Amino acid sequence: MRVPISTTAFSSEAQRLLRRLRVRAKRPGDFFFRVVVYVFVLIVLALVAGVAWVLVSSSWSTITAFGFSFLTNEAFDPIHDKFGVRPAIFGTLVTSAFALLFAVPIGIGTAVFLTDFCPRRLRAPLGFLVDSIAAIPSVVIGLWGFLVLAPWLQTSGEPWLRQHLGFLPFFQGDPHGVGLLAAGMILTVMILPIVTAITREVMLVVPIAQREALLALGATRWEVIRHAVLPFARVGIAGGAILALGRALGETIAVTLVIGNQAAAPTASLFNTGYSLASVILNQFSEATPGHFLSAVVEAGLLLLILTLITNVLARVLVARMGRVGGSRTEGRNVGGVIV
Repeated sequence: MRVPISTTAFSSEAQRLLRRLRVRAKRPGDFFFRVVVYVFVLIVLALVAGVAWVLVSSSWSTITAFGFSFLTNEAFDPIHDKFGVRPAIFGTLVTSAFALLFAVPIGIGTAVFLTDFCPRRLRAPLGFLVDSIAAIPSVVIGLWGFLVLAPWLQTSGEPWLRQHLGFLPFFQGDPHGVGLLAAGMILTVMILPIVTAITREVMLVVPIAQREALLALGATRWEVIRHAVLPFARVGIAGGAILALGRALGETIAVTLVIGNQAAAPTASLFNTGYSLASVILNQFSEATPGHFLSAVVEAGLLLLILTLITNVLARVLVARMGRVGGSRTEGRNVGGVIV
């Protein structure tokens, strides 16, 4: 008598399940550890889902009332029940892009100096000094920007830029001191230690054989950095830059102190005052009354969360693609076990 295939498959699956249970019974520590890890993962997922649910549910009234016009309206006026965050989105993107544009090359250059050109006695003190900037509270950096940087920009920095680079649309208009330029410079200072630290750590793990191989071929130190160090470290550098961008997008108190907090029509001039999504939340939340006003403030937080998630997703895609491209190039340049 032939046994049906389904019955045979069921019996084999039952046997495998019994074997797994026996192994787990013999090693209860592994089973307990796996359960604990799964619980921790579920807790993290539950926290993210809970935050998203609270933001969506609390901002649902303005989502249904204003729709996509909330993204394009320029007025945030609770008196006339008109809400929009277009200037805040513009200010967030402009200041973050400005900070990333300057922090990445400066951070890479600082990391190159610390790993390849700095005297050994000064590497540890200078590295500690750069890392200590990240430990300064953001409110302290914001106060420095408001009390020192903004007055200097109003009296010297912005007039000089307007005089010598006024043909560019970025440096036109009246100097205010506070504004998008000051906020971008403050964010540059705040994310610079992140870019520098991650780049330096990635460059330190570059195999010594790669450096020595190019040096043996007569390459200069710059050629070694260009052809051996930076290609190996570019995935880590990209990841550090995106991590710094996430910090810049969500920075609140330091940006609020120097950005001006006056909604204006988005223009190319960096001298204009503006808003960021984080500064809108900070300035309006304490005065928000139940209804559309509070819902609009919470929706600004929801937009900031969505913007951060999009940034993280794009970062992972970028790093994955760079890793695949870098791996294929590395395989093509592997000669005798040494990458040249």
